[in-house]
Amino acid sequence: MPLSVSNKTHKPGRSSSAAAAGASHHFLRLVRRVRASGSLRTAVVHPVDALSLGGAIEAARAKLIVPVLVGPEPKIRAAARQASVDLGSYECVWTEHSHAAAAEAAVLAGGHKVDALMKGSLHTDEFMSAILAEPRLRTARRMSHVFVIDAPAYPRLLLVTDAAVNIYPTLEAKVDIVQNAIGLAHALGTKTPRVAILSAVETVSPKIVSTLDAAVLCKMAERGQITGGIVDGPLAFDNAVSLEAARTKGIRSPVAGRADILVVPDLEAGNMLAKQLEYLAGAQIAGIVLGAHVPIILTSRADESASRLASCAIALMLARPG
Repeated sequence: MPLSVSNKTHKPGRSSSAAAAGASHHFLRLVRRVRASGSLRTAVVHPVDALSLGGAIEAARAKLIVPVLVGPEPKIRAAARQASVDLGSYECVWTEHSHAAAAEAAVLAGGHKVDALMKGSLHTDEFMSAILAEPRLRTARRMSHVFVIDAPAYPRLLLVTDAAVNIYPTLEAKVDIVQNAIGLAHALGTKTPRVAILSAVETVSPKIVSTLDAAVLCKMAERGQITGGIVDGPLAFDNAVSLEAARTKGIRSPVAGRADILVVPDLEAGNMLAKQLEYLAGAQIAGIVLGAHVPIILTSRADESASRLASCAIALMLARPG
């Protein structure tokens, strides 16, 4: 069947012209790139509304995932009726409620019964708490979230981290956050990603903790404690993504104006940045959690089809590199 990424439903606050401009051309390339990789057996946790269930089924039809639907039978069947989905074609694991669904899916992943996890219609903290409680999913690396952003005005995919898992990360946590994001950039095809450590200013100030963290992270990269990318900071957002802004301020940096990865000071800043790009700049956003033994597809409950498909394609690239 021909591949298509639907953008029929536009989010409140996003004009139709902006949505049309953000036609997810980077995301389309991602999905096309993995079509020959085979489908990823994925536990879809609590898909109890038409949007989350329909997104999983669309990813299955695009041959990105083989969904295992985990959650309460009455609610999933009601969502299937609403989305005009025949559940007879898909494996289901019935649970009593969302908490049990998250726990059961984590056990399935820990026992190698599924290759990936995908959030349905439940809160992120409930979903992630069950994953963190399953010791077989943990690695030596801290788990962190990356928004992969297809913005119409930017010439490449932009990774923003961490905006969903680590609320106020310590310097030690940021080391893993940066390294996880570099690993994702490699999986997406960027050999030496440019990493911008964001703050409000470009100079190191003892009064702004994020600038101190940026300085230490850069020195750690210089000493080989962070590898695989070019790290610079502190950089303000404009200087990270705009060569003109960087030149105007006299910033000499191999990262400024050309960042592939934006490392934000904390979850609040990252979440606001990503959603501003989505709702005001017509960007499409995919979401993935790194640092576990399996890819964790973490999308917003309001995400559109393009975002869900791209998130599944990214999980497939991580699970089957090359």
